[in-house]
Amino acid sequence: MSTIPHDYAERVYAGVLGKIIGVYIGRPFEGWPHERILTELGEITYYVHEKLDKPLIVPDDDISGTLAFLRAMPDYGNSLDLTPAQIGQTWLNYLIEERTVLWWGGMGNSTEHTAYLRLKAGIPAPNSGSIALNGQVVAEQIGAQIFIDGWGMISPGDPEQAADLARRAASVSHDGVAIHGAQVVAAIEAQAFVEPDIDALLDVGVSVIPADSLIRRLIDDVRDWRGKYESWYECYYRIAANYGYDKYGGNCHMVPNHALIIMALLYSDDRFSEALKVVNTAGWDTDCNSANVGCIMGIKNGLAGLDDGPDLREPVADRIYLPTADGGRTVTDALREAYAVINIGRALADEEPLRPKDGARYSFSMPGAVQGFMPDDAIESRGAAWVENVAGHSAFAGGRSLAIHLCAVAPGRPARIWRETYPAYQPTSGYRVLASPTLYPGQTLRARLSADEGNSAPVDARLCLRVYGADDALELIHGPAVELAPGAEQELAWKVEAPVGSPIAYVGIAFTAPKGVQRVDGVVYLDWLIWEGAPDVALDAPKHNGTRWVDAWVRACWEGGADRGAEHTYRLIQNEGMGLFMQGTREWRDYAVSASVTPHLARSFGIAARVQGLKRYYALLLTQDGKAQLVRELDGTHVLAEEPFSWELYHSYALELQVQGSTIRGLVDGEQVFEVDDDALGDGPDAGGAIALLIDEGRLGCKDVRVRPIG
Repeated sequence: MSTIPHDYAERVYAGVLGKIIGVYIGRPFEGWPHERILTELGEITYYVHEKLDKPLIVPDDDISGTLAFLRAMPDYGNSLDLTPAQIGQTWLNYLIEERTVLWWGGMGNSTEHTAYLRLKAGIPAPNSGSIALNGQVVAEQIGAQIFIDGWGMISPGDPEQAADLARRAASVSHDGVAIHGAQVVAAIEAQAFVEPDIDALLDVGVSVIPADSLIRRLIDDVRDWRGKYESWYECYYRIAANYGYDKYGGNCHMVPNHALIIMALLYSDDRFSEALKVVNTAGWDTDCNSANVGCIMGIKNGLAGLDDGPDLREPVADRIYLPTADGGRTVTDALREAYAVINIGRALADEEPLRPKDGARYSFSMPGAVQGFMPDDAIESRGAAWVENVAGHSAFAGGRSLAIHLCAVAPGRPARIWRETYPAYQPTSGYRVLASPTLYPGQTLRARLSADEGNSAPVDARLCLRVYGADDALELIHGPAVELAPGAEQELAWKVEAPVGSPIAYVGIAFTAPKGVQRVDGVVYLDWLIWEGAPDVALDAPKHNGTRWVDAWVRACWEGGADRGAEHTYRLIQNEGMGLFMQGTREWRDYAVSASVTPHLARSFGIAARVQGLKRYYALLLTQDGKAQLVRELDGTHVLAEEPFSWELYHSYALELQVQGSTIRGLVDGEQVFEVDDDALGDGPDAGGAIALLIDEGRLGCKDVRVRPIG
């Protein structure tokens, strides 16, 4: 069992930041050879996305796989008895085939897609990733390494535990030297919490793999070359000659890229920025290698170490897209995800979880954390505010806050800060962004503000939203205003309202000059911001054009979207197995979901609540063999209750599913059919989930979808 270091939380946050910074630096030129990088970009010392006309913040399998597959731990009770088969089941729960997380390159071409197809066919891990089943070349590609950082971060100071967990996780999709490389990275990361010396860390890394492993020989060679050659370029040339891509098959083999990770650590001069420069300029799988190096150096040197060169944190602003079947968690941030990792590590060490500021979504509780909040860039507000994380100005002892610096706020010139809650970014290629909004009408939005005593004048503050309206244009909605005099503090609260069919894209705070005040300069401190409760929302078609209201559904069916006719709002089609059409967040707990559903062809169909992925939910179903069923999907389908029910094609049925504490009720056409008690999906604060419309092999029309709080 690991012992938690005193600075464990900060180092995990630094590790998560290091990983995402590494991805965002290396992603725009992923796969470029070293020579092309030098010719077209030069040495990589900062972000180059704008030079290549690419966005900075993008979805990426290195981030999504690392953080999504680690959810196996809390989903299975944070137990060190976690099995490869359970981690494989986590893949099936959070991956939407050919849509989220992985590079879906096909059987025998993409290692992860191959493993997914094995899992889908009922072949459990570790057989799903074995050389015996998939061949050596497929099984020894890079994926085992790029997804592995979380297992090191939940094992602080315990490299043996990290290596053992890495073996189990990697075996879902990989085998052979790919597992050895993953074990080395995880062991180094675990030991980096307590050991700062890179040579000592490499000694620990090689101690967890066989002495005759190819990875061990590679590391020994790179260390030897480091002793002989002062320039990393000389070392790189020897890696390319002895362990280059031409020596190994497949699209992106583990061995060459592992060598670059070791080289970057050895030539880093113990500096985060230098390590990233070396590994990115070297080339090959730049986002993957840079992510592993960034995570290791982040853990080892902590938050202060991230600032040993150019400011790599400010452009990122903690932002992460994490698209999975849990669409309400797609829009997230480095601090929020770091606490998820931290609390797994604390659970394994029998420590209570950390919930900064009583679990506020935005707590700003680590140095530098802005959690995605950025100033408005609209012409009337541009330059009117800037933000930074500062110590103090919190109602919580030792707390931090987000300082919002107001610059010449005046009549007609408001200042605003925003945080995305539903992705504005829609990639045209690469990994997709499937997401639901994280904030909905009917939920209560709250925030605590305090004004600096030195402010030049009072300022009006109000919570605000930007929603997708007509033609998917963003429209502004304000909550009630509160005046903040210099030195005053105030808690804002607003029960959110938005038009039907207008997903909430941003949450923010607006500052305006009160009546009679010509200019305001100063600072307002945001202590925390949170929203609570189940929504009260009709998920219906808007009275305007646009598509974002349909995109707010996460589609895990063959086809799902707006119906072309007037009969239904949504049309769902599924060719094989159970298809889900999902919306909502894991924080929804006590609520009722209802919908009018019309089967046009189906083995079964219905609605689901507390949806925690594709394989974790409660559902009210009408089945082909003439039954109504209340089921729990969790490591298989469990029928909690059933009754005879004869239904017909083309007939509409009003279904309602209520979840309140451990009580689950099912209603058909207004009559309660079931009431059962079940808490197998969990009974803690994260035991809620989204809603879904379900279709099993056929076509379903749906309308009047509504979610309302109960209790």
